[in-house]
Amino acid sequence: MKYQFPDNFWWGSASSALQTEGASQLGGKSQTTWDLWYAEQPWRFHQGIGPDDTSTFYRHWRDDIALLKQLNHNSFRTSLSWSRLIPEGTGAVNLEAVTFYNQVIDELLAQGITPFITLFHFDMPRVMQEKGGWENREVVQAFSDYAQVCFELFGDRVKHWFTFNEPIVPVEGGYLYDFHYPNVVDFKRAATVAYHTVLAHASAVRGWRAGQYEGEIGIVLNLTPSYPRSQHPADLTAAHHADLLFNRSFLDPVLRGEYPADLVALLEKYAQLPLCQPEDKALIAAGKIDLLGINYYQPRRVKCRGSAVNPDAPFMPEWLFDHYEMPGRKMNPYRGWEIYEPGIYDILTNLRVNYGNPRCFISENGMGVENEQRFIENGQIKDDYRIDFVAEHLKWLHKGISEGCNCLGYHMWTFIDNWSWCNGYKNRYGFVQLDLTTQKRTIKKSGEWFAATAAHNGFDKE
Repeated sequence: MKYQFPDNFWWGSASSALQTEGASQLGGKSQTTWDLWYAEQPWRFHQGIGPDDTSTFYRHWRDDIALLKQLNHNSFRTSLSWSRLIPEGTGAVNLEAVTFYNQVIDELLAQGITPFITLFHFDMPRVMQEKGGWENREVVQAFSDYAQVCFELFGDRVKHWFTFNEPIVPVEGGYLYDFHYPNVVDFKRAATVAYHTVLAHASAVRGWRAGQYEGEIGIVLNLTPSYPRSQHPADLTAAHHADLLFNRSFLDPVLRGEYPADLVALLEKYAQLPLCQPEDKALIAAGKIDLLGINYYQPRRVKCRGSAVNPDAPFMPEWLFDHYEMPGRKMNPYRGWEIYEPGIYDILTNLRVNYGNPRCFISENGMGVENEQRFIENGQIKDDYRIDFVAEHLKWLHKGISEGCNCLGYHMWTFIDNWSWCNGYKNRYGFVQLDLTTQKRTIKKSGEWFAATAAHNGFDKE
């Protein structure tokens, strides 16, 4: 193989409970904020498709795991639903959910697929949000208790735990940019949500270590390298501020056990610091992880602001930088995201040089495309564009590993076309095509390519 990967490399994909299980009000599950939001504002969701119309993993889990095996996955990340396992957010455990998740974990292991389990993938239980969600420290404690239940129930078989998936996204979506419930625009509340999420993460890590479970625990962060327009000091400062807010606000606490002093000073300057308790510092220090999941989709390109800030407008990250569209950039026009493969190498290099080269893996990377039926030939979607996307990212990942980066695997988003929040099924990401009407699964050309790559632990593509 021209691009050969290390022995025991993790080949797989990622998904989440809310986006795949369906049965959103069945099996004893309570509502999440997504169920509530969809009931209140279904027009916010593409084609009116809500969280009950997913890829029905709750019913088809055995067949889907067989497909994972057919795609030569040796690992697979999904999440547990807090609302399904503990419907009131705290207290009584739903035994139907315990049975379901035991079956899923046992079947993955029986098929030789290592389960990677995330505790929270955006699906806040409605009852917890009604208490204020991550703004309320009572919810932080409830999450810690939920995590402990998960460790006790499944920790004998699950050896790779992740507290949160992309914790910056509920901060951005729910409290800054209006694409998650509760649709608030308030930086101070956003900062509080981010801070309490770090406390919730650290509480779960502390509980896991106290239980002396086998394996490792980590977190999954979506890292978006912040590239300045130029080397002008003003552009460099803009990129530094974007990096502090969107990357290092979670990266530093989980890898270094403390916040960057620059970030604290920045929030203090604009009177946006969340309230802290004396015991928080020690808790955050106890939340350092064993394994970092890296979700990489696109870079962030920024420049210094070219105009004055409206002093009457709410404080926002964009007070500190402007977005920059690099001439000649390569785009995925369906998702509106830039495709920049070297970014995956730059992330790994930054971790190696500045963060002690932690154990990590690519936990998500993917390409959403609209109306893939255009590419059906002889009954199969010929998604060569997805093969090219994965191969080009793997080449840069291979370069990082060859230079000593401690990256242990690559997981694609996602295994099967799934429900994607407010986008519904507008863009498809899967190695497997899903027919929404019949629920028929059909492996795409990219799925066959990935299966061969995993089988050979590498590829020859030019």
